[in-house]
Amino acid sequence: MAFALAALRSLLYWLVLAVTVIPWATVVVLLSPLVSARRLYRICVGWLALATHASRLLCGVRWRVQGMDHLPTASDPRAVVLAPKHQSTWETFALPVLMPHPLSYVFKRELLWIPFFGWAIGSLDMVHIDRSRRSEAWAKVAEQGRRYMAKGNWVIMFPEGTRTPRGSQGAYRAGGARLAIATGVPIVPIAVTSARCWPRKSLLLRPGIIDVAVGPPIASEGREADELMREVETWVEAAMRRLDPEAYPPQAPP
Repeated sequence: MAFALAALRSLLYWLVLAVTVIPWATVVVLLSPLVSARRLYRICVGWLALATHASRLLCGVRWRVQGMDHLPTASDPRAVVLAPKHQSTWETFALPVLMPHPLSYVFKRELLWIPFFGWAIGSLDMVHIDRSRRSEAWAKVAEQGRRYMAKGNWVIMFPEGTRTPRGSQGAYRAGGARLAIATGVPIVPIAVTSARCWPRKSLLLRPGIIDVAVGPPIASEGREADELMREVETWVEAAMRRLDPEAYPPQAPP
């Protein structure tokens, strides 16, 4: 019974997204040559807010956030690089809604091929890269990341690169740390327990609470990228085990 109810509520949720994304994305694409990048971003965040709050109203997915006081406020022009845990689509929808500054995602260019949704994000100040061309991808991340930060955006890069199952840990790549060092800005570790309610590669949303923990910004000056990313990894994974202990088996004593 519980599964059937969750399936029905999830179906309603996906119908809401499908019905709303087409007109919303169409408006974004049509307005892209006419309005500022900041205003266009706010229009898109309106749809992301709808998607995030619809998950709460229809599927019972709630969230609680801690550590927002670690971040610069909306009136503070300082830039940061965000390095969140990536478990589901939820954080890609929710983080732009939660954060006080516009976000520039670094993502694989294949997402641009998704009808309507991809066309809309292609109109924004985002960094879409070809992962098969690593050197060219990094040059694009560094150049565009610096440019978007100068406009007041924060750059967000998922260190594990892709969504990881609940209770698991992917390889942390140093791209976000390299960008923080290249631009001289801090990197912010973020833990997100979204797979508790929205598992990887699943269309079924289950009721529950997603915890988001924002860590203190880590200074990048004088650091090596691998060392800096290890510090990010240590903070994120320790926070994940604190926030979602039932997902991680206890470690055997040495």
